Amino acid sequence: MLRRLVATAALLAPALALAQGQAGKDCHLPGTEESLRCHRLAVPLDHRAPGATLSLHVVVAPALRESARRDPLFLLAGGPGEAGSDLVPLLNTTFRKVRATRDIVLIDQRGTGLSGKLDCKPGKNVETATEDQLLAETRACIKGLNKRFNLYTTEQAARDIEAVRSALGYGRINLWGGSYGSRLAQTYARLYPAGVRAMVLDGVAAPDQVVPAGARDAQAALDALFKQCADDAVCAAAFPNLRAEFDALAARLAKAPTTLNLPDPRTAEASQVEMTSMRFLGTVHNILYSQADSRRLPFLIHSAYQDRWQPFIARSNVSRDFASDGGPAMPLHLAVVCAEDFPRLTPQLLAEDTKGTFLGAPQIMRIGQMCEAMSVPAVPYKEPSMIEAPVLLMSGALDPVTPPRRAESARRYMKKAQHLVVKNGGHIVSPLGCMPRLMRSFLDQPETALKADCLSEIPAPTFQLNSAGPQP
Repeated sequence: MLRRLVATAALLAPALALAQGQAGKDCHLPGTEESLRCHRLAVPLDHRAPGATLSLHVVVAPALRESARRDPLFLLAGGPGEAGSDLVPLLNTTFRKVRATRDIVLIDQRGTGLSGKLDCKPGKNVETATEDQLLAETRACIKGLNKRFNLYTTEQAARDIEAVRSALGYGRINLWGGSYGSRLAQTYARLYPAGVRAMVLDGVAAPDQVVPAGARDAQAALDALFKQCADDAVCAAAFPNLRAEFDALAARLAKAPTTLNLPDPRTAEASQVEMTSMRFLGTVHNILYSQADSRRLPFLIHSAYQDRWQPFIARSNVSRDFASDGGPAMPLHLAVVCAEDFPRLTPQLLAEDTKGTFLGAPQIMRIGQMCEAMSVPAVPYKEPSMIEAPVLLMSGALDPVTPPRRAESARRYMKKAQHLVVKNGGHIVSPLGCMPRLMRSFLDQPETALKADCLSEIPAPTFQLNSAGPQP
C-alpha cells in the first residue's frame, strides 16, 4: 500500500507543479455567455510509465453563491468520445441548482475536445457515401492519426481525473457520469475510493455490460414505442399498420439496398443515395436514444414505407458522420470499445443478444471491422469491487442502450445506492422535470432516501403525425 501511495504521488507531480504556478484563465465557451475558468494540466501519457505527457483541458464553473461547499461536482461526458466541455450548455439548466452551492468541473477526456482530440473529419460526400466507402475512410483516418490508442483506456482517463482533483486542490469530490461517463465514474471510484463523496449516474453502464451487444435493449425500446403509438388514439389512427410497415421495410432492405434519387441536402442537385439495411436500422436505433426524437419515428417509418424517403434521409444524415467538427471523437470511442468491450463479444453472447431483434449480427459486428484498424490489446475484465460511496442511479424506462436493468446490475456492486426510473424517459434523464432538484437534494444529503413522486409527472412527448412536426 505504501509503495502504491508513493508511486501515485510521483505520477501527480507534473500536474501539481503546474497548478501551483497557474490558476487558470478566464475563457468563454460555446453554450454560455458567462466567463468560466479554463486550465491546462499536463498528465502522463501512460500513468504506469511516466515520461511523455498529454495536455488536458479542464473547465471550472465556480459556484454561484459565495458560501460554496468544498466538494465540487465533476461532470463526466458519455460516448466514449464526448468532451466535458460539450456539457457546458447544461450549466445553466440541468446543473444550475447544483451549481448554486458547488463548483462544477468539466474535463475534456484525453482524446476528446481540446485534450488532443482524436479526430476523423467526415468526407465531402458523407450523405451519399456507401457503407464500404465510409468504412474505408475511417480506417484510413485511424492509420493516419498514428497514435498509441492503447493509452486511451477508461483506466487512464480515471487516473487523469485524480490528477485534476489533486491539482485543483479539492478534497473529496462528487461525480456525475452520463452513459459511458457512468463507467468512467465507477472506475474512478474503485481506483480512488477515498476521493469520492457521492456519485450520480445517469444511463448507467453496468460493469459487465458489453457495449456492442445492445440488440435486446434496442428491441425492447422499439416494442415499447410501437405499443405507445397503438395506445394513443391519434397515433394509432395515423399509423394503424406501423409494425407491419417497419417489418416490411426491414425485410425489403435485408434482401437488397434501395437506390434513391433525391436532391442533395446541401446543393439541391440531383444525387443518388443508397439506403442499405445497415443505414436504415442504424438510424432507427439512433433515433430511439431520445424520447422526444423517437416520437417522430412512426411518421418517418410510414413515409419511407410509402416511398417518401426524404424525411427519413434528413434524419439519417444527422447521425451519418463517423465524426464531425465539434462532435464526438470516434477514434477515442473505438480505442475504448475495441479494447474493453469487443474482445468480450463471444459468438454465444452475440447469438443470444440478437435473437428475435431488429439489430442483427451484421449491425453489431460492424464495429469489429473498425477494431481491426485500431489494433489495440484487450483489457482483461476484472470482477468489480464494492463501491462504498452513496450512489444515485437514474434510468429512463425507454432507454435503448442502458435501460433500468443495467443500473440494477451495477447496483449489485454498490453498498449504498438508490435507483430512480423515469417512465417516460429515454437515454439520459437528468434534464427532465424535477430531476435537477432531486440531484441537488441527493448531493446535499446523499445518505437520505429521496422522495421522487414528482417523476411520475414528467409527460411523454407528443407524436409527430405529418411534415408539420409534433402535435401541439
